[in-house]
Amino acid sequence: MKHFTKAALTGAAMAALMAAPAMAQTAWDMPTPYGDGIFHTQNIMQFADDLREKSDGAIDITVHSANSLFGHAEIKDAVRDGLVPIGEILLSRLANEDPIFALDSIPFLASSYDEAEALWEVSREAVSEALAEQGLTVLYAVPWPGQSLYLRQEVTDPAQMEGLSFRAYNVATERLAELLGATPTQVEETDIPTAFSTGRVEAMITSPSTGANAQAWDFVTHYIDTQAWLPKNIVFVNTDAFEALSDEERAALLEAAAEAETRGWEMSRAETEEKIAALEEGGMEIMQPSEALSAKLQEVGATMTAEWEAQAGETGAAVVEAYRSR
Repeated sequence: MKHFTKAALTGAAMAALMAAPAMAQTAWDMPTPYGDGIFHTQNIMQFADDLREKSDGAIDITVHSANSLFGHAEIKDAVRDGLVPIGEILLSRLANEDPIFALDSIPFLASSYDEAEALWEVSREAVSEALAEQGLTVLYAVPWPGQSLYLRQEVTDPAQMEGLSFRAYNVATERLAELLGATPTQVEETDIPTAFSTGRVEAMITSPSTGANAQAWDFVTHYIDTQAWLPKNIVFVNTDAFEALSDEERAALLEAAAEAETRGWEMSRAETEEKIAALEEGGMEIMQPSEALSAKLQEVGATMTAEWEAQAGETGAAVVEAYRSR
């Protein structure tokens, strides 16, 4: 009986020792909206690997891509409510909550990677504070390629945009179409090829990624590289979960996040070049906007920026002023 007890105790002790590393590990599930082939998801997977290494395995993130754990519209609340500790969303999806979240989607305010980077630098604190009020801590943000014009004809004069049926998918693109003199028409991304082939739309503004993935050369002929805005995906963590980490784990998380942001911007730039090349290879004519069209687009951007500032109040005005005076 004593031998059995000793063996049992020894076995229990060994089991406890073997279980100790697993008990010390923080296992996090991370929902993301996009599939494994999207560069944002690939960057997140690298982020998870880096964090695992930097924390010596103490933080283990399992990435759930393509809305497989929570849908895009549910991710922010899931992180805020502690259902999962970390997640990624398109920042502008939160525009109805606070105008600051729509800043990176104002057309022609920041129309290049350098300008988008400067805009993020001056707005990061305001975005972080707004999310902090909901118990969320910002880790990093990475832009999509810039939004550019797709047309069925060459357009050099802004008057050529008047009356065109223009694909709209949110309030901002509806307003953009109106200011260009076009007719906004609601079309979901999956319906783009059919909408063009049936003549329901004649123009759209979207990223080279979306255009290449939809094989836009089958239904449009011209790509005007406007980079009207570069909307960002943002990665955040539940603040309580963040503060529950040790000092060393928090440092590892922030270091991995900083590297993911730098890498993600580089990946986005590469994605832009690759997808524009694919559009050209498909037979589309790649153009820069004419002086007249560029002037009109800047006018539209100024109008939409002023309208946004009116909604965003002092905080918004201060961010835009900081951006313009950089």
